[in-house]
Amino acid sequence: MELKLDRLTKQFGARIAVDRVSATITPGVTGLLGANGAGKTTLMRMVCDVLRPTGGQILLDGRDAQELGDGYRALLGYLPQDFGYYPDFSALDFMRYMATLKGFDNREGRARSMQLLEEVGLADDARRKVKTFSGGMKQLLGIAQAMINNPAILVLDEPTAGLDPKERVRFRNLIAGFAQDKIVILSTHIVSDVEFIANRIMVMRQGAFVMAGTPE
Repeated sequence: MELKLDRLTKQFGARIAVDRVSATITPGVTGLLGANGAGKTTLMRMVCDVLRPTGGQILLDGRDAQELGDGYRALLGYLPQDFGYYPDFSALDFMRYMATLKGFDNREGRARSMQLLEEVGLADDARRKVKTFSGGMKQLLGIAQAMINNPAILVLDEPTAGLDPKERVRFRNLIAGFAQDKIVILSTHIVSDVEFIANRIMVMRQGAFVMAGTPE
């Protein structure tokens, strides 16, 4: 599997947020590193087909992602910076709801939900309402919901925001295991988030890639 960004551009009025970005992304963890405002979120929203590019295209195995439409979106898992949740849902109810949206039947959805809550360390809190969760717990729930459909392409925007050091280690181990045969794109402004688990790091500044290579 190969995801190719070909001269991808996004302009808002006179401001160019992403400026003719090109990259070839293969299975493993790709870290997108840059300061806040560098264009990371805009780029990831285009990869997830939330924003339409002003120019350029996204190709999955040589086929235009926009032409693939629902077939492309079905392969995605996405954690935006501020993900939406229903505060009066329990964590398990929220996960089962997301599983239903992704086409799971009731039994499969419950099993998959419990498996992921276990993996992110929230199994003991599965029946607590999300509104009682700390910021870090909500973020772990967001990571779990992004993985519900076992996506081929997992896109995580600042996923460790609010996590304590122990939760960060759990997250890194989880993502490193998940990314064996899948594309994971992880954006952050924190170097330690990607230095241990990324196969490749792309540094973004003012809407463009200024450096790309292995962590070393």
